[in-house]
Amino acid sequence: MTVSTDVRAPLAVLGHDVQVPLASGEKVTYAALDYAASAPALQRVWDDVAAYAPYYGSVHRGAGYLSQLSTDLFEQSRRTVADFLDLRDGDQVVFTRATTDSLNLLAGALPAGTRVFAFETEHHASLLPWRREGVTVQYLRAPRSHGEAVAALDEALAAAADGPKLFCVTGASNVTGELWPVAELTGVAHRRGARVVLDAAQLAPHHRVSVRELDVDWVAFSGHKLYAPFGAGVLAGRSDWLDAAQPYLAGGGASRTVAREADGSVAVEWHAGPARHEAGSPNVIGAYAIAAACRALTEAGFEALERREQQLVARLRDGLAAIPEVKVLSLFGEDAARVGVLSFVVRGWNSSHFSAALSAEYGIGVRDGLFCAHPLVRTLLGGEDAAPSECGAPEPSLPGERSLNAIRVSFGAGTPEEHVDRFLAAVRELVTDGAKWTYRNEGGRCVADTAAGR
Repeated sequence: MTVSTDVRAPLAVLGHDVQVPLASGEKVTYAALDYAASAPALQRVWDDVAAYAPYYGSVHRGAGYLSQLSTDLFEQSRRTVADFLDLRDGDQVVFTRATTDSLNLLAGALPAGTRVFAFETEHHASLLPWRREGVTVQYLRAPRSHGEAVAALDEALAAAADGPKLFCVTGASNVTGELWPVAELTGVAHRRGARVVLDAAQLAPHHRVSVRELDVDWVAFSGHKLYAPFGAGVLAGRSDWLDAAQPYLAGGGASRTVAREADGSVAVEWHAGPARHEAGSPNVIGAYAIAAACRALTEAGFEALERREQQLVARLRDGLAAIPEVKVLSLFGEDAARVGVLSFVVRGWNSSHFSAALSAEYGIGVRDGLFCAHPLVRTLLGGEDAAPSECGAPEPSLPGERSLNAIRVSFGAGTPEEHVDRFLAAVRELVTDGAKWTYRNEGGRCVADTAAGR
């Protein structure tokens, strides 16, 4: 098998030339098309981190040179992220582990009696953290247009009782890639006295995100989706609710003073600002990696990156539209604007089986399942069972469901055109000729049964 190793892409990423084995024993250059789960690290990010690594030291309060250098780098990373997000005066950047961590942090900072509103179409990270004592959650039905989403939110907020309110919304769906009308929804929320948190996990790697222009109150995103490894994320925005809340974690760094009381108890005065919710030794390399990615994306120019990505999106959509057996999943319609994320099913195929064949026979990595957005995928698939397969599906099904899953392909600034073309050629060949190998379930994964042969 001869596969092009063309790696031309706007930004260089690690792993662009990694060779992976096929079921046949041959090796091909890996086509990474699962950016929505974790994007490969930018070479620029890796190089920046490697250059800093010899100077790594403890952050905050260290008297030594390396500690001071690391502290300065950590705080400069915070300022870089603030600039990247176009924050308002008085907004703060809190470093977390990921989007999920950021939204759970915010959930713990909600004033008592807060009512939270979210569409059932959200990723579980922005759907589930609000389910806690003292908070009421109202899940809104999946809208089928931007206008319907805005109207549904307006109606729900108008009927809500007085008190603190929060609306959580994704910027771009992790299932369909479709863009949500964030500015319009935020306008409605603010008119109705609600605050807004934007889940930008899938938006920030593809589009410029301006907190000032969108007027959202908070934004959350993950480094590992922004081409920055090392397990860090961001929660950025207004400080008042965060400063009024108990620290997310109790410990060193979050406390300003700790004193023993006469009765034997301990009195604590907590810091205000980001330190309040960053107890413990911070992930300075993770924060620096995010800042390096922010700089790289900004310098590359989001407008140019978006234009090029939309060309690949159009290429992908046109290619799949030409295959009658393929059904692309969409909430807002075929013409809805989207980032480089798209999910689909193939008639006559179980999605786990199809994805496994793409990997084992073509060296193409995609995602299959329900994508941590079970209610949305069930809505998009209409509860219809997937085709039977010896592999089944990796996600647990509801009672009465045999198997329900889809395939997701996703890409970004490190994706060469050849990977999209290779993917489309593989889909056409699998649909036309079928898989060359038999497959079996191994530990919940669908894998080629090389012992059984073709």
